Amino acid sequence: MTIRFSAPAKINICLHVLRRRADGLHQIDSLVIFLDCDEWITVSKANKTELNIIGPQAAKLPVSENNLILRATRLFPPRCTSKITLHKSMPVAAGIGGGSADAAATLKAMSKVWQLPVPTVSNQLQLGADVPVCMHSKPVIMQGVGEVISSVLNFPKLFCCLVNPGVAVKTEDIFKKLIKKDNPAISILPKSEKDWYIWFNQQRNDLQQPAISTEPVIDLVLKQLKNFNPIVARMSGSGATCFALFETLEQAKQSAKMISKDFPKWWTTAGSISG
Repeated sequence: MTIRFSAPAKINICLHVLRRRADGLHQIDSLVIFLDCDEWITVSKANKTELNIIGPQAAKLPVSENNLILRATRLFPPRCTSKITLHKSMPVAAGIGGGSADAAATLKAMSKVWQLPVPTVSNQLQLGADVPVCMHSKPVIMQGVGEVISSVLNFPKLFCCLVNPGVAVKTEDIFKKLIKKDNPAISILPKSEKDWYIWFNQQRNDLQQPAISTEPVIDLVLKQLKNFNPIVARMSGSGATCFALFETLEQAKQSAKMISKDFPKWWTTAGSISG
């Protein structure tokens, strides 16, 4: 039996850094949505655990023992040896939780293949702060250090364009550049679609400016996205991927097509928001 799970991109519509805790971790407040970028995991039983990486971004992610997928397998009993294939389509270190999404998909697939419970949230956090939120595939609020997840029930039906300029950004480096680490939480979620549009632009990503200071090309990406008059355009996570939200799939795809034409070395994709 081979089980396949999608590993969608994690997009931080906003990311508010509330404070730095005594243990060095940062408490955040973030609205997260997901976009299927054709990244997926397959898992089947095997005599030994092995990982094979295929797909358009495979060359940029060589297999190593520290890979989050292999680390995820170690949360299961040693008898759960598995053959795992990752179809890698998202850029590496791109601020859209690719590795965390892969780990989450692995946890779900192994749980089903071996008929065992999914590892606890505390165990998921051992893999990374984004793994618990990547266990979901619909809009949620992520709080704490990533362990507190709340559903968002009335998120509007929207479409997204993602753009990455081909630079990798280390999350820890961006947090170190964040000067103000005690910022306001996100405001109360809106109830109507019109209010959502206003709300999007009232929020922020506290890591956006530190990331731009590290990789100025991020600012160029945002300017290109804003040329298409989106509802909102912002950097996701710690960068360098940026997103734009639109009312129609045609708008999202057209923006991706035009940006790809003007900047052929950039990674672009577009689609509908999951959930």
